[in-house]
Amino acid sequence: MKTRQLAVPGAWEFTPDQHGDGRGLFLEWLREDVLTAAIGHPLRLAQANHSVSRRGTVRAVHYADVPPSQAKYVYCPRGAILDVVVDIRVGSPTFGRYDTVRLDEVDRRAVYVAEGLGHGFVALADDSTLTYLCSEPYNPAREHTVNALDPELGLPWPTDLELLLSPRDRAAPGLAEARASGALPDYDDCQRYYHQLRSTPVGPA
Repeated sequence: MKTRQLAVPGAWEFTPDQHGDGRGLFLEWLREDVLTAAIGHPLRLAQANHSVSRRGTVRAVHYADVPPSQAKYVYCPRGAILDVVVDIRVGSPTFGRYDTVRLDEVDRRAVYVAEGLGHGFVALADDSTLTYLCSEPYNPAREHTVNALDPELGLPWPTDLELLLSPRDRAAPGLAEARASGALPDYDDCQRYYHQLRSTPVGPA
């Protein structure tokens, strides 16, 4: 499995080795040892999500309060999506920067998104399926959204698609408004939480 750190610190791309023959295909879409080596601590598995989206559906830009927020390991077993990670941590040297990865059933890449980062995607084909492993259960009181169409973010949504957003996502504040309201994660808080995760013993005492 190949690893690559994205332009947003705390986000990683994982490309599995695929083994195919006349019977079909085999791959390891998650390797705990590889993931742990990249991010510096194991991924706690608290919830597994599965979504199916029609072409043009945008689900973005979502994040949760830190701590504990919600780290995600994202994989697309069917169809194709453009996955987007945004640094929305106030005080981060890369605040406002984003990176994208195409997740599909060809290269079968996965993306890890650390706590405090904004995450979203657009479906590039009908019935695009996304499976993601989460470090914390969904908590609606701590979940937030930044408007995916905010010109300040300038996210590279495909221009040949009719973008479909939920009412909640369409009404979400832009980056500047969210920052002014104090709703965005703080970079130093995130760093302290990452250090705590890396320092927590794993396994039996």
